[in-house]
Amino acid sequence: MLWVAVSVVGLGFLVALEIAARRYGEPGPITDQAREVVFAPKSGTVLYVSMALMMVVLTWRQRFIAIGAAIGIDIVFWLVRWAAGAEMMYGNGALWVTLACGVIALTRRTGQDRVLLLKGVGLALLLVAGRKTGYTWLLITSKTRPKVLDPYVATADHALGNPSWLAGRIVAATGTVGEHVLDFVYIQLAVAAVLVALYQLRNVAAEGRFPGHHLVRTFLVIGLLGPGIYMIYPVVGPVFAYGADGGAWAVANLWPDIPPPVGIPRPIPFDEITPRNCMPSLHTAWATAIFIHSLKGPPILRFAGGFWLIATLGATLGFGYHYGADIVAGVVFTVTIEAALRSLDRGWDRRGIQLVVYGAAVFTALLASYRYLPMEMAARPWLFGPLIIAAMASVIYGYVRTTQLWDRKPEPVHLPQPRREQQPELV
Repeated sequence: MLWVAVSVVGLGFLVALEIAARRYGEPGPITDQAREVVFAPKSGTVLYVSMALMMVVLTWRQRFIAIGAAIGIDIVFWLVRWAAGAEMMYGNGALWVTLACGVIALTRRTGQDRVLLLKGVGLALLLVAGRKTGYTWLLITSKTRPKVLDPYVATADHALGNPSWLAGRIVAATGTVGEHVLDFVYIQLAVAAVLVALYQLRNVAAEGRFPGHHLVRTFLVIGLLGPGIYMIYPVVGPVFAYGADGGAWAVANLWPDIPPPVGIPRPIPFDEITPRNCMPSLHTAWATAIFIHSLKGPPILRFAGGFWLIATLGATLGFGYHYGADIVAGVVFTVTIEAALRSLDRGWDRRGIQLVVYGAAVFTALLASYRYLPMEMAARPWLFGPLIIAAMASVIYGYVRTTQLWDRKPEPVHLPQPRREQQPELV
C-alpha cells in the first residue's frame, strides 16, 4: 500500500508539472521521457546508469542478457539514425530493457519476485523521471520568478570572504586541464552516485529485499525538496548576476576579478531563461550525500566520495555557479534530510527528532539572515563569518554524534554463572 500511495502521488506530481510546462509552451517531463523511447535521448549515460540500478534485482545471467539486449538495440537505433541523418545519441536500448523488465514483472512474475523486480524498475524510472522533472522545475523558476535576490546573497557572502571570486581566479589559473577535470566531475555527479548506490545494493538479488536506507532515497528527496526552495529564494549565481554570462541583465561584469561592492541590496530583474537554481546548492547537497554514504564502503569508495565532494565544491564555486552562502546552506540541507530519512528507517526517537528540528532551524536561520541581515553580515565579517561556519559545523557534529550512537552495537551482557554447591561425598 505504501508503494501504491507513493506511485499515485508521484504520478500526480508529474502530471502537474506536465501541465505547468505546457502553459509555457514547453514539453513536460512525461512527454520528454516518452519521446526518448524512439528519438535521441538527452543523456544516454543517465539511462544506462538507471538500468544498472534496476539490474541489482537480477541474477548475473539475467544481467548479461539485459546488457547485451540494450547494446544490441542501441546499435540498431544508431544505424537507422546514421542512415537517416538524424541526431546521434545512445541510451534507447537501456530504456527499452528497463521498460521490458517492468512488463515481464507484471506478466511473468508472481509474489515476492514480482514485487522485487517492480521495485528495481521503479527505482530506475524514478532516477530518470527525477532528471526530467528537474528540467521542468528549472523552466518554471525562470518563468515565474522575474526578479532574483543575488545582491542579498552577494552582500552576505562578504562575511565568508567572497569564496566564489577566489575560487574563480584559482580555476582560471589552472588552465584548461583544471577546468576539464572539474567540468567532468560536475556533470557526471549522477554516475558517482550510482557507483555508491550499486555498492550499497550489491546484495539485493541474493537477499531478495532492498536495504532500509540507501543513497538513492536521499538523492530523490533532495531533488524533490530543493526546487521548492528555489521558488522561495530565487538566485541565479555570480557568473550570471555579476559576470559575462549574464549579458545585459548582469549588475556588472565583475566576476571573478573584482568582488561586488557593499551596498544596499535590492531584488533585480533577470531574463526568463536562466534558472533560479542557486539557493541552496543542490550539487553540493548531492555531493555531500555521496560522501556520507561512501564512508561505510571500502577505502577506494571513501576516497572517491571525498574527491567528488572536494571537486564539486571547487566546480560550483570556481565556475561561478554558486556563492559561499549557497554551499553552507546545501550542506545543512543534506545533513538534515539524511538525519530525517535515517530516523524514518530506524524509528523516530528523541535524538532523531531533535537533530532534524535543529537542522531545519539552522537552515531557516541561514536563509533568513542572508535575506534580512546581509548588510550587517558584510559589515562584521569577523563575527558573522565564524557564526555561519559554526552553525554548519554544529549540525554536522550533531549528525555524527547521533549516528554513532545509533550504529553502536550493544555490548553483550555477561551474566554470572550459577554457583555450584559441593555435593556430599558418599560413604
